[in-house]
Amino acid sequence: MSNLSEKPSPQSTDPDHWVDEYGNYLYHFALSRLRNTTDAENAVQETFLAALKARNSFSGRSSERTWLIGILKHKIVDSLRKGYREKPVTDLQKNEEAIDQFFDYAGRPKGNVARWIPKPDELLEKKEFWKVFYQCSHKLPQTAADAFILREVEKIESKEICSILNITLSNLWVLLHRARLQLRECLEINWFQK
Repeated sequence: MSNLSEKPSPQSTDPDHWVDEYGNYLYHFALSRLRNTTDAENAVQETFLAALKARNSFSGRSSERTWLIGILKHKIVDSLRKGYREKPVTDLQKNEEAIDQFFDYAGRPKGNVARWIPKPDELLEKKEFWKVFYQCSHKLPQTAADAFILREVEKIESKEICSILNITLSNLWVLLHRARLQLRECLEINWFQK
């Protein structure tokens, strides 16, 4: 009698094709959030290793790609958490100084903020917009960009973001406010004035 547990179930995955089929997508996904090629590569490798270990528990309720992205999101958060635990205080002060250049002594944004004419929901559909968005997010100080991406793109709760980035809740709100203003200015220049 043969051992049926060795036979793959309909929901089981085939790791032999993961790198070819999902590698580039996962890498670009990680790179857009981590902004560092080495960190992105490591996150994808860790994703494949974790998926390989957990492939028998894949239920098939989602696509294989969605399952791998879910694992990758956890690896990205782990990478950010590790980076902020090991980040020197001087780097955090540089981030604050870089953000401060966009505000006057009273904390108001320097310059006028233009009105956006296109409908935001139409822009979300456009790949070109996202390309410009990620280019603008790469111009933000690292902590501000990470806070914004975790909160607005990944929809992670504020308390968890504070834990990941090793900051207080009030620091988070300041970072998010300033990141939104800087992103808006960059998008106005690089997208809306085209």
